[in-house]
Amino acid sequence: MTDAAKQAEVELPVGELTTRTMAMPADTNASGDIFGGWVVSQMDIAGGICAGQFAQGRVVTVAIDSMTFIRPVKVGDVLCVYTEVTKVGRSSMELNIEAWALRHRFGHRERVTRAKFTFVAVDDEGRPREISEEQRKAFPD
Repeated sequence: MTDAAKQAEVELPVGELTTRTMAMPADTNASGDIFGGWVVSQMDIAGGICAGQFAQGRVVTVAIDSMTFIRPVKVGDVLCVYTEVTKVGRSSMELNIEAWALRHRFGHRERVTRAKFTFVAVDDEGRPREISEEQRKAFPD
């Protein structure tokens, strides 16, 4: 077993599996790799689902920090996105989001990227709204 395979065996996703999407040919660059922007959009969708459930309403993405692409995603891979709320403010939430590729739909799993996303809860007019105190209590300062 190669060192990379051994490392992949011990690495586990952090957070809750939020979305799974198959990478398709229309999402590739000229080299046959999936566009990084497609991966980011899948992470943003998963983050929005997680943050919206946590805030119990509409949320918007306001920042993405520290993203590094570790490995490419190929056509036929299933992109699995894991999310975890790590910090909560009055109207904002910070999430750690990881994207993992399940190679060739049912092969081995590898982390392809991770980042910190910040979402803000908003009202119907798009203005920041307070996250309930009950939800905020789960994340003391």
